[in-house]
Amino acid sequence: MHPLVNIGIRAARRAATVITRSMSRLDSIDIASKGRNDFVTDVDRQAEAEIIQTIRHAYPGHGILAEESGSSPGTSADEFTWIIDPLDGTTNFLHAFPQFCVSIAVQHRGRIEHAVIYDPIRTELFTASRGGGAQLDDKRIRVSKSRGLEGALIGTGFPYRANIRWLDSYLGMLKAVALATAGIRRPGSAALDLAWVAAGRTDAFWELGLSPWDTAAGSLLVIEAGGRIGTLTGAEYELGGDVVAGSPKTYEGLIELLAPHVPDDLKPARG
Repeated sequence: MHPLVNIGIRAARRAATVITRSMSRLDSIDIASKGRNDFVTDVDRQAEAEIIQTIRHAYPGHGILAEESGSSPGTSADEFTWIIDPLDGTTNFLHAFPQFCVSIAVQHRGRIEHAVIYDPIRTELFTASRGGGAQLDDKRIRVSKSRGLEGALIGTGFPYRANIRWLDSYLGMLKAVALATAGIRRPGSAALDLAWVAAGRTDAFWELGLSPWDTAAGSLLVIEAGGRIGTLTGAEYELGGDVVAGSPKTYEGLIELLAPHVPDDLKPARG
């Protein structure tokens, strides 16, 4: 396993320890609001601090982009950046709803090269390195063999915060997908949603208005598991924003199904 992945695993496990030890005191956790239905806790901050400390000890010159503490450019010339979500699924965590994770990715000169997603409840460890495949607990994983939308199980995330402006468009998407597939699931952690696509637990996933730390690790897992990932219009995926991911045929079918409902401001500008 690549040394950067090993450090990512170590950092994720340290963050997970902070998270799981806090489960017994949910009623006393300090909660702040970053916006409507957007929360940050002292657990998020403590978990992030553990991750950053672990990374800084091993790679002091690397840059960091973290959900809670923001961007810290690196000082070394190799241009590595660690993209961190210390607790993806904070609202779930606050309700003891067991669907959240630690997500860590390593970006080198603008491209995601390594990924670690750790589910502290199931103690499942997802890892990937570019060109080396994707693994769950050191066993190779692949996206599902689904040949399209019929019979497919699709993951999603609801618009919230500033993204509520797309709610009507999203509801059109939701109806279309519900009518064309076997079912829709909304677990509440985009990083885990992408990891589950990579593992073949769902056949595809879509969501609007995500941040880089939500998708950095999961995007590489999907690619290395043989899947496809792009925007709602099928354009090349860049971190954050709207995302569609899935097994190749299901991805294609979902892109086509969602197309009539894509908001105008998310469509490519016409020349």
